[in-house]
Amino acid sequence: MREYIKFIQTFHQHLNDQVFVKTKLENHNTQQIKTLITQNYYDFCYKNPQYKNLAEHKQLLGFIISENTGLGAIDTLLCAPEVSEIMINGANTIYYEQNGQLHLSPLFFSSEKILRNIINKIASLVNRRLDQSSPMIDARLPDGSRLNAIIHPLVLNGTTVTIRRFMHKTITLDKLVHQKSLSASSANFLKFCVQHKKNILIAGGTGSGKTTLLNILSQFIPPSERIISIEDSAELKLKQPHVIQLETRTKNTENLGEVSIRDLLKNSLRMRPDRIIVGECRSEETMDMLQAMNTGHSGSMTTLHANSPRDALKRIENLVLLSGYTYPTSALREQIVSSIDLIVYVQRSQNGQRSITHITEVSHMETELISLLDIFTQEQNTLKWSKHYPSFLQKLPEHQKNQLRSILTQTKVA
Repeated sequence: MREYIKFIQTFHQHLNDQVFVKTKLENHNTQQIKTLITQNYYDFCYKNPQYKNLAEHKQLLGFIISENTGLGAIDTLLCAPEVSEIMINGANTIYYEQNGQLHLSPLFFSSEKILRNIINKIASLVNRRLDQSSPMIDARLPDGSRLNAIIHPLVLNGTTVTIRRFMHKTITLDKLVHQKSLSASSANFLKFCVQHKKNILIAGGTGSGKTTLLNILSQFIPPSERIISIEDSAELKLKQPHVIQLETRTKNTENLGEVSIRDLLKNSLRMRPDRIIVGECRSEETMDMLQAMNTGHSGSMTTLHANSPRDALKRIENLVLLSGYTYPTSALREQIVSSIDLIVYVQRSQNGQRSITHITEVSHMETELISLLDIFTQEQNTLKWSKHYPSFLQKLPEHQKNQLRSILTQTKVA
């Protein structure tokens, strides 16, 4: 198809100069526009004999219609169920991630102008635009996938777009066990902790599966509880009957109207939540999340970018301090210890396999440092119990103690 790029560009120019300017497209539905393009396509080829005998008229027409009425190459990749991310490095270069591996796609856009038009079509759905006054945008596709785009002069490769797919298939904890992302006993331990309202922080690098795991763990929240979720882009698929989903709002074209995660988190405290789930803490909302976890909203969960469980605590400290709070270090660490019960660390290996490598309890303060206790650690690609019991075991009723011991030792309760 690339060998016909000049023809495609010429016909696009013809549509813009001779057809679309004479037609009020807003008064036509998609099917009518497709018919209009089809009629003009064959008429154009008939009037230009050099194009009359092209071998792939059907494919060329489909390509042109897709770029004018759909999302072009993006539509093709979104139809592939195993594609998890799409990376567009200018009109001519498209990569995609499938089963954890990056691949170069043969797909392309006919021009930078067409690519920009398609991105602005998506941006308009959330009242945004991509131009020199607003050269970076975050938006969401109709299927829920997240899109980030950035243009020249901030990027030198041409219009660069990254799309993280919203996967509609439901992934369960049992499936993760089957994939060997964690062990059966660690899965039951996490299920126990969610059901018994332990505050959980999921940490890991970009693309390691933090949000996916957050989605999975949320399945074990009892249906009797009122849950408030807060996200930049709504990705959580909570099945409980009493769920309130809040979503941030970016600035409008007048640079007004922004509503941040912190704004929503503060407001959620007045909405009588049993649990609060924040898609990701990465800024000034971190302190508010800690306070929510420590003031009657047990069982809350969030995610954080970090390189290890210990690094996650350091990053929380840095985020709080960068937000302008002037807590003494010891007081801030006491707050962290009293707020977070568990850190679940997820990692993506070089072959694309995502797995849990640590389930770590935030135990207690030891002089000036926070003491961490690994409950499960990965050994030889298997998540194994460390033979340590979490310190909260002693605070549980006797029947729950026995239940937790049997989960960790993989024995039946007497």
